[in-house]
Amino acid sequence: MDSLINHPGIIAGFAALVSLMLLLDLGVFNKKSHVISNKEALIWSAFWIGLSMVFSGFIYFATRDTSGLEKFSQFQSAYWIEKALSVDNLFVFILVFRFFKVPREYQHKVLFWGIIGALVMRAIFIFAGVGLIGLTYLPEMTVWGQTVRINVILTLFGAFLIYAGFKSWFADDAEDEARDFTDSPGARLIYRYFKVTPEYHDDKFFIFKDGVKMATPLLVVVAVIEFTDLIFAVDSIPAIFAIAPDDPFILYTSNIFAILGLRALYFLLANFIHMFSRLKYGLAVILAFIGIKMISAPFYHIGSTVSLVIVGGILIVSVAASLIWPEKADLEG
Repeated sequence: MDSLINHPGIIAGFAALVSLMLLLDLGVFNKKSHVISNKEALIWSAFWIGLSMVFSGFIYFATRDTSGLEKFSQFQSAYWIEKALSVDNLFVFILVFRFFKVPREYQHKVLFWGIIGALVMRAIFIFAGVGLIGLTYLPEMTVWGQTVRINVILTLFGAFLIYAGFKSWFADDAEDEARDFTDSPGARLIYRYFKVTPEYHDDKFFIFKDGVKMATPLLVVVAVIEFTDLIFAVDSIPAIFAIAPDDPFILYTSNIFAILGLRALYFLLANFIHMFSRLKYGLAVILAFIGIKMISAPFYHIGSTVSLVIVGGILIVSVAASLIWPEKADLEG
């Protein structure tokens, strides 16, 4: 099947677009730290989702002579899967900010640098993963009268995602709320190599005090966020491998577009968290579905379009259930 690696124009356009938006974000739109209002968060959320949809349309037209609809569906499926699973990540971000008492006007800067780290880590995970998948196909064999070619890595990922879905369904939210994030490997790393001031100093990561360079708690929070994203990538990256295991650029571009919109989504989620109280059950079902899709792929192929419809339907049902049967206890307060 045609891969986006064969379309350097799409790759160059993606790199230029992301670089431009990050520069504008940090240097123009958010040059000064400020509290993100619901209106601003909603506008930016709509902008990033719209930009992602435009890019997926660009993919369709660039590959329409070979596999346009399939590539479009792959991008959409991987994008919405990553977007959905990232919401679970945002719940933890809320707890991290609350634990470290991060002023609201500094939270956007923390998330920005967290995303910069995610751009690098996701590239390593995705491109290394696709390369590893290509090396782990077993020779063709006959199973139940059907000739199949099983991939060891995808099968293991599938089993892991089914387990992750089961674990997510029965996860105890109270355990997360009681976590001591100063014990996070990210926080321990900063405390090990730097002296950390007890208070924030505007939105600075470092200050000089009595001639000594010291880190501020804001740097500790960035490190915790980076490590948290790394842990969540263990779930989300294997999940999107089920969509396009042979096209790392589809996986990477969809993943990064989903991540770039997370900051704005975070500020909406923090204020309307009651609307997502049942979402964890939907995410658990999505993880299990993708795991089953991975394991069954050699025997029965579930197309990207079908996967997109199923994932979208699960998300709609879980959000609707949150509104109709809201949980009494949530993270507000």
